[in-house]
Amino acid sequence: EAYGHIGYYLLGEENKKICGVLPLIHMKVPLLQSQLVSLPFCDLAGPLADNKKITTQLHEEANKMARQLGVSKVEIRTRPPQQQGEVMPSTSPKVSMLLDLPASSEELWDGFKSKLRSQIRKAKKNGLTFQWGKFQDIETFYSVFSRNMHELGSPVHSKKWIFCVLKYYDKHAQMGLVFLDQTPIGCGVILYGGKKVCIPWASTLREYNRLSPNMLLYWNFLQFSADNGNSFFDFGRSTPGAGTYKFKAQWGAKPTPLDWCTTHFKNEHEKLSSSNFDFRKLSEHCWQKLPLSVANLCGPAIRKHISL
Repeated sequence: EAYGHIGYYLLGEENKKICGVLPLIHMKVPLLQSQLVSLPFCDLAGPLADNKKITTQLHEEANKMARQLGVSKVEIRTRPPQQQGEVMPSTSPKVSMLLDLPASSEELWDGFKSKLRSQIRKAKKNGLTFQWGKFQDIETFYSVFSRNMHELGSPVHSKKWIFCVLKYYDKHAQMGLVFLDQTPIGCGVILYGGKKVCIPWASTLREYNRLSPNMLLYWNFLQFSADNGNSFFDFGRSTPGAGTYKFKAQWGAKPTPLDWCTTHFKNEHEKLSSSNFDFRKLSEHCWQKLPLSVANLCGPAIRKHISL
């Protein structure tokens, strides 16, 4: 609804019962290479099936659909190949950072190192406050989110995308906001279901980072997760050794491999190669130089085609 991508939803049936599913989103860019992804903007998707045979059949059907649609590749985002048979080799250098949650936030707090607890207390001592957001707070969320993405040199998701995520996840989504007095300086969204909580988007304003707004934001998300019967918290994907990896590891999160399997298809009808026009490289080199208002106007039209 937010971006207009077409979805294809494969079902495996046996004796009139569903035994496997595979969602695929067709990301089609005019003049550029298109692809089928399960799923864009997510770290982990891929097929859910009763057994490896059905998983293999879903992969085969996805490849058949790719040839019919004339796309350049199919990307399936899942776990390491030993969990998926020998369908595709592992290609991703990324890992998920997962934290096992205890039965309560008190137990979680007691398990933190003293340095981590002091950083959370520091945010409160600095006068920062946390509150849960609602639909009417999307403008507040977006004022922080879009500015942070601009400073990172990355096109931002549209406000409609954030709205649709909150609308359709409904009770399985929460928005969090951090304030200094009345000024919003931090924001994030968590999604949850099946005893798991993940945080796909979080941002803080760089000039306030000395006040530790990210510590207050993440602690409140973790506190909520532990106190509502969830088993683990997914901090999202990271590159081992990177700054975000270290930030997540300090909370006790452990790396779990991801396996983003890509099958390429030769397509002579593509007019341009993605290697000749890389949206990510464009954003890295040029995006920070744009006025924020221009970046927010143009960014969503580009971001909807970046599957990460």
